[in-house]
Amino acid sequence: MLAQRTTLFASSGTSNARLAAKRAAAEGREIIDFSAGELWSKPPQIIRSAAIAAIEGGVSRYTDTLGLETLRQAVAKRVARQTGLFWEAGEIAVTAGAKQALFNATMTILDPGDEVIVPRPYWSTFPAQVAIAGATPVYLDTADDGYLPSLEKLTAATSGKTRAIILNSPNNPTGRVYDEAFLAQVAAFALERDIWIIFDECYHEFVYAPATHANILTVAPDARPRTLVVNSFSKALALTGWRIGYLAGPREVVSAVKALQSHTTSNPNVIAQYAILAYLEQNDDSFVREARAELALKRARSLQMISQLDGVPLPTAEGGFYLYLDVGDLCGRSAGGRELGSADDVARLLLDDAGVATVPGNAFGDLRGLRLSYGLPLAQLEQGLTRIAETLRELA
Repeated sequence: MLAQRTTLFASSGTSNARLAAKRAAAEGREIIDFSAGELWSKPPQIIRSAAIAAIEGGVSRYTDTLGLETLRQAVAKRVARQTGLFWEAGEIAVTAGAKQALFNATMTILDPGDEVIVPRPYWSTFPAQVAIAGATPVYLDTADDGYLPSLEKLTAATSGKTRAIILNSPNNPTGRVYDEAFLAQVAAFALERDIWIIFDECYHEFVYAPATHANILTVAPDARPRTLVVNSFSKALALTGWRIGYLAGPREVVSAVKALQSHTTSNPNVIAQYAILAYLEQNDDSFVREARAELALKRARSLQMISQLDGVPLPTAEGGFYLYLDVGDLCGRSAGGRELGSADDVARLLLDDAGVATVPGNAFGDLRGLRLSYGLPLAQLEQGLTRIAETLRELA
């Protein structure tokens, strides 16, 4: 009955985790939700005010398919600051969130039969969109290398069919930040083999010392003709529901993206466009600085509490706002007569017995991992981590 392509993907694992948390809460249980990848705060005042002003001003019509020209120019200036290279509006596509930017990228550069290297653990949308485009994801396991893809494994994963590699730094779910030396190696590797680089830096605003974020084009400007940069305003500005992101890349790709987007969503939300334009024109990053400082405190507190757990190594958590726990040593143990065979079982145990929602690693292609977001209020964070600690200590 359904198209064959629907067998290539399932609902997002992170979305399923959020849904499980909502169902448990609907049953009257007090659930602390670590599954949502978002900040629990209001967006910046300038964005809220600009959105209201746009509505009151009667803004409701179509814009250019790829967004307002003035917004694309503002985004181009932003990308220029991040990469150290000059960008123009014609190299920018404003999209309905980073997911659409990634979808546009895969649909415009991949053909059936192509292969795309995807480091694992991965954000579940990466391989799903590769498959939708008719290409094949080739996984590069990183768990034994500190969640950093090695050049040796990258070489082994590459074939004559390899068309692209997807890099996500800071990484979701692992929190790993790829350093300049590694990015330079990957860029040289890709250029030598004429491979596209899809570089997703949606969490770049949240990186914690001593780690530092670098855009791959900063360290390898020669890779620009083969690089697509994907970013979003959702995470840093608490705008996950507004659906506004962008893709920066060569003009011919952006032109193809425009044609594709004209037949999918057309322009992104016009109210969100005007709101983001006002934010960029104000050129005030105080909201992000404050959010980063608050997250740094929550991260430190979380790591302190996690360090007290037996059998769970301390996560790196260099960037983003996730703790990615390796619960492999807990698998094989039992709780309440139930044997824990994978991280999925650990997540179910925490939801059932502790009232805590997490995202199990099977959503990321990893049976050992468990992702927790520390973007929620501090009191809930501490309460939830306390529940997790108490439940895991009881494992036989």
